[in-house]
Amino acid sequence: MSFPINDIHTENVELSNEEITRYSRHLIMPEVTLAGQKKLKAASVLCVGTGGLGSPVALYLAAAGVGKIGVVDYDVVEANNLQRQIIHATSTIGKLKVDSARNRMLDINPHVEVTVHNELFTSKNAMQLTAPYDIIIDGTDNFPTRYLVNDVCVLQGKPNVYGSIFRFEGQASIFWAKHGPCYRCLFPEPPPPGLVPSCAEGGVLGILPGTIGTIQSTEAIKLIIGIGRPLIGKLLLYDALEMSIDEVRLKKNPDCVICGTRPTVTELIDYEQFCGMPLHDHNDAGTAGEEWDITVADLKNRFDSGEKFRLLDVREDYEWDIVHLPEAELIPMGELPARLSELDSTDEYVVMCRTGVRSAQMLALLTNAGITRVKNLKGGIRAWATEIDSELPIY
Repeated sequence: MSFPINDIHTENVELSNEEITRYSRHLIMPEVTLAGQKKLKAASVLCVGTGGLGSPVALYLAAAGVGKIGVVDYDVVEANNLQRQIIHATSTIGKLKVDSARNRMLDINPHVEVTVHNELFTSKNAMQLTAPYDIIIDGTDNFPTRYLVNDVCVLQGKPNVYGSIFRFEGQASIFWAKHGPCYRCLFPEPPPPGLVPSCAEGGVLGILPGTIGTIQSTEAIKLIIGIGRPLIGKLLLYDALEMSIDEVRLKKNPDCVICGTRPTVTELIDYEQFCGMPLHDHNDAGTAGEEWDITVADLKNRFDSGEKFRLLDVREDYEWDIVHLPEAELIPMGELPARLSELDSTDEYVVMCRTGVRSAQMLALLTNAGITRVKNLKGGIRAWATEIDSELPIY
């Protein structure tokens, strides 16, 4: 059973000869035809994020002829984006992601309208940004924004085409409270801060967002045309290593705080407070708080002055092989609990990792074990390579 977007009107929509030629492979499909292509041209979709997931989503929606596409992002293109964010290119490094995305989309299809929103998607602007669009596609990579996208879609009665990725695994679904469960029905509470690593910390196979993002685009197009069976009430689970696809049935939670019978969330909230983490990872310098942090400049001063302390690197051995400081000792964080006996509580320690996130998490373990003379290297080895030794690689 299909669930079309009912308020897409095509009475005044026409296709030019150029568009008919461009979309000819659509027009000869009995499920699409000229009528379906007109729906695509009349439709509007907002892509929240132009990163790993947003890249294939935006590219394929533009190629398919979705008439109005909005893109929301606040970041600039960096070299480490290009392994997976295929809408951007080496030539656009340092440029705004929304501008890079728009130029590529219009290069693919000049017949679509692309509206850019160069800003962070927040509780203050979410209702206004989403209001003009029929479908919202979640291409974000953090829990606060996922809950925000869900809640604004529930409050506005719009479908939320959801996707998430991590390492080799991905998920996709459509959360549309009018016809099924919402994201909160599946995940009433966010995970504790730090429990689930971000892609920046855990990595992601570059091809994976292409797979999940293409599924999201497919689902959006199906909703617009009103064909097929969408992923409403279903969570698709994809494992690239096993090359397996599973499906989990989802049910609406009658006690859901926003889409249940007695909702208690009736407006957008503070999602950073709700999730205990920021809406973005623009500054990925992990911190344990001013009392526990040491900067890379301070660490260099300690080296230069000959102070005695132990520099403990809690990254994985394969990260150590990429780059490490010669003064450091490697004890991966997964091994640290079993190797506490190797540490002397009378010594002073500086704990480091890639960005300072994992090392900050290890402070509680160390202090609970009686190792209290400990500091966290704010920003980790990335900060060292950026601010102290530019000859080191940054990953």
